[in-house]
Amino acid sequence: MKSALIATCCAAALLLSACGGEEKGDKTVRADGTLAPGSTLKVGERAVVPFSDADKSGTIAITVKSVDLGPKEDLAEFKNKGEGMLPVYVRMVIENVGGTDLSDTSVSVRAVDPDGKSTKVILANSTAACKGEEAPANFTTAGATYETCKTEGVKDGGEVGGVIFREGDYQDDPITWKK
Repeated sequence: MKSALIATCCAAALLLSACGGEEKGDKTVRADGTLAPGSTLKVGERAVVPFSDADKSGTIAITVKSVDLGPKEDLAEFKNKGEGMLPVYVRMVIENVGGTDLSDTSVSVRAVDPDGKSTKVILANSTAACKGEEAPANFTTAGATYETCKTEGVKDGGEVGGVIFREGDYQDDPITWKK
């Protein structure tokens, strides 16, 4: 009798935890409206995520608008450090969903190959063709948006399959945007 009660309670707990989100293709929207870790989207789709940076936290939406390879000449200013690499330009729109003060924060994404593995090339600086912008001073209210571009990299001849967001809740199981 006691084991039947425990089994019933466990089954109920599993059902309740499954009711916390709504599955849509390769992405699951949690009860709070944010995407579950491990969700996969296509470039152009919007991901609502909990976010923190620079001792500020809130909820943002990230829309990766494009992921494009740039010419190797764009890395000339990097001198030898840019040799054998191509720039990857990730253009995004960031929206303040929660309405908290997220001014002067920065969203980080990383390029991945078609298999979802790291390109193993990280460029710390931006290029003239892709200036990474921090959130502006007025990024403090719900609905505020800004556009930014992050410069990533790939070895010359390599391919880019998309980008990942691997911050906070998504450290071990990132959100992926596929090209």
